[in-house]
Amino acid sequence: MNPLSRFSINQMTVKQLSLPELAEACVRLGVPAVGLWREPVAEYGLDATAKLVRDAGLAVTSLCRGGFLTALDPAERARALDDNRAAIDEAATLGTDTLVMVSGGLPAGSRDLVAARERIADALASLAPYAAERGVRLAIEPLHPMFASDRCVVSTLDQALDLAERFPADQVGVVVDTYHIWWDDRAPAAVARAGAAGRIHSFQLADWTTPLPAGVLNGRGQLGDGAIDMREWRERVESAGWTGFIEVELFNDGLWARDGMEVLEEAAGRFASEAF
Repeated sequence: MNPLSRFSINQMTVKQLSLPELAEACVRLGVPAVGLWREPVAEYGLDATAKLVRDAGLAVTSLCRGGFLTALDPAERARALDDNRAAIDEAATLGTDTLVMVSGGLPAGSRDLVAARERIADALASLAPYAAERGVRLAIEPLHPMFASDRCVVSTLDQALDLAERFPADQVGVVVDTYHIWWDDRAPAAVARAGAAGRIHSFQLADWTTPLPAGVLNGRGQLGDGAIDMREWRERVESAGWTGFIEVELFNDGLWARDGMEVLEEAAGRFASEAF
């Protein structure tokens, strides 16, 4: 069996590579799949990107990102819904069935996490049927609590599932990302809960390294460089029924400063050998 048969490289891991460079490198290394981001896709062109990955024989495991659904202002909420519908259409064009949802932080002046999560649910009620009509699933990604104020009020896998379970499993599920949930002693049970309900829609790997960088966003470590037992998490998620691709998604200034081909080869090598 090809040790890379389930490996997907998220575009942000090697954002220094252009889309053609990324596609060529994946073909050369035998990487079968990519996770894409809306901004570089838009820059290259949506239809051009769809043709590029299709011609390269690459599966698109996810598109990132939708979400940011916590605004209080009605006009801002309407704009967010329009943007998410556009993201759903883009995912369908790219041939992926998974749109990753980063839900959004607290609106300015608000301290009400519960109400913010309810606004996410309200938005999903509008977006989920629209996505289903286009063959796209919405995957709620819980982010580490350090991002709750400005980026994502959904901090645990249980919180993500509490939202997702209001909708059919083939419409709304969750992202299991080791970087964001490894610290939570309730997360293993939540993985089993998600798997039993068919709600694991994406599985991502990134390691936790300290000290965190300024701004904390770009601290996702290369596989094996940090504190997370990656093998244990992979076994846990697979035991919950996940048989799909596994994305490696790394935001890391040090990795971005290196040659992108080298970073991709390193990530693929560590994944293939489970050298983590």
